[in-house]
Amino acid sequence: MDMLINGQQTKARSGEVLGIVNPCTGELLDAVPSAGKEEVDFAIESAAEGQKDWARVRVRDRGAILTKFTELVRRDRDELAEILTLETGKPIFDSYGEIDSVIHTFTGSVEIVKHHYGKTMPMGIEGGYDDDLQVTIHEPLGVIACIVPFNFPAALWAFKAGPALAAGNAIIVKPASYNPLCVLRLMNLLAEAGVDKRVVQCVTGPGAVIGNWIVEHPLTAQVNLTGGVAAGKEIARRAAENLTDYKFELGGNDPLIIMPDCDMDLAVNEAGDKTRNAGQCCSGAKRFIVHNSIKEEFVNRLIEERLKTVVTGDLLDIKTDFGTLISEKAAIEVERQIAHTVGQGAKIIYGGHRNGAFFEPTVLADVTPDMDIAKDMEVFGPVFPIIGFDTLDEAIEIAEGSSYGLSSGIITNDFQDAMKVAASLRSGMVAVNGSGGFRAQELPFGGGKKMSGNSRECLSSVLEEVTQEKSIIFRYAMKKYNNREV
Repeated sequence: MDMLINGQQTKARSGEVLGIVNPCTGELLDAVPSAGKEEVDFAIESAAEGQKDWARVRVRDRGAILTKFTELVRRDRDELAEILTLETGKPIFDSYGEIDSVIHTFTGSVEIVKHHYGKTMPMGIEGGYDDDLQVTIHEPLGVIACIVPFNFPAALWAFKAGPALAAGNAIIVKPASYNPLCVLRLMNLLAEAGVDKRVVQCVTGPGAVIGNWIVEHPLTAQVNLTGGVAAGKEIARRAAENLTDYKFELGGNDPLIIMPDCDMDLAVNEAGDKTRNAGQCCSGAKRFIVHNSIKEEFVNRLIEERLKTVVTGDLLDIKTDFGTLISEKAAIEVERQIAHTVGQGAKIIYGGHRNGAFFEPTVLADVTPDMDIAKDMEVFGPVFPIIGFDTLDEAIEIAEGSSYGLSSGIITNDFQDAMKVAASLRSGMVAVNGSGGFRAQELPFGGGKKMSGNSRECLSSVLEEVTQEKSIIFRYAMKKYNNREV
């Protein structure tokens, strides 16, 4: 599958390609171009020109075009879900849900942009300005670079692309090198729906190289990245040269505190959500901080009721609910992290085995707060480190022992304990009787705290991130009215 530049299927002038492999079978699925700097520059410059025209399209007309896109996604739902499953290693059941989320995000983006109101400043407050009418409007930023991760490529692409396009921006998309095929197909559907072909550019190739070219281009207005902390820091350094705006959702090591008064059925269910996408989730419980009085019961039930019941097999079978990691390389890294933790004193009490890109759910006991996995070692796989505690203050201290602050959760029936945790944890979200994996379309999501980024990506506030507020003043507009005789 080729890149999409100005609506044309485009190969790299160098002829270089990247092979796209099915992580479950090792089969070569396709190849995509490895873009050169010329292609990237041309795409950005074309996007900047096209954005001027796209911004002039009436909001209702932009909305109609993007609504047509959602109809095309519904038409091709089966094809898109199958592509997503084959290139990511996730079960088809999860892929269908992810494609449906694309429709929801674009539908919501069309609706919210219709109600993104400006403001009128109150008059008569400041001397010398009594006759001036002061108002604000919202304008698009320009060209927004969308750097998409591998774990939920379609869903996270939609959260970047939908609001940006609805608000009148152009997008240049850099999909993940492992699995760009579904995103490329979605970008082609945008062009088919009638979006100005200059406004929807998609380039493929090695992330660090192409990403740097995109960030350094002076016509890039904003970089929106979901990825790792190291990538975010590098982009921030390069963006500083042109004072390019950036929005990041970075790493996480979300704590889930499980109190002795918890609903154990709920605790096991919420913790078991860690098996979703084989544990490759930015948000979601990664540190299980369990009261010592219930730790044994919790671990036993987690293993018996959730981990032993995962259904593996044909990923295109709707009954399968547990797949592979994105690559064998990723699974080897999880294996290394587990071995490192065992070397620090932890014990594997369930799982721990790898087969290619497949890694079975794994439970680590005797994890202590001083171990790397309990602090800043984010494991992107189905691993359950169990950390015991005796008091709520101790649990909070353990939870706060990480430099990440993406999401968090507590399972308890005590309202005061819940509120204490919610007030104490420096994270972008705290779920009461839920895990950090909770993500609703309307709710602000992302870092906002510590090293987990600065984006609050969601339908309720995302337009603040993809537009800029402009002040317009009408001097003396009210002079005659204000000087009228009463």
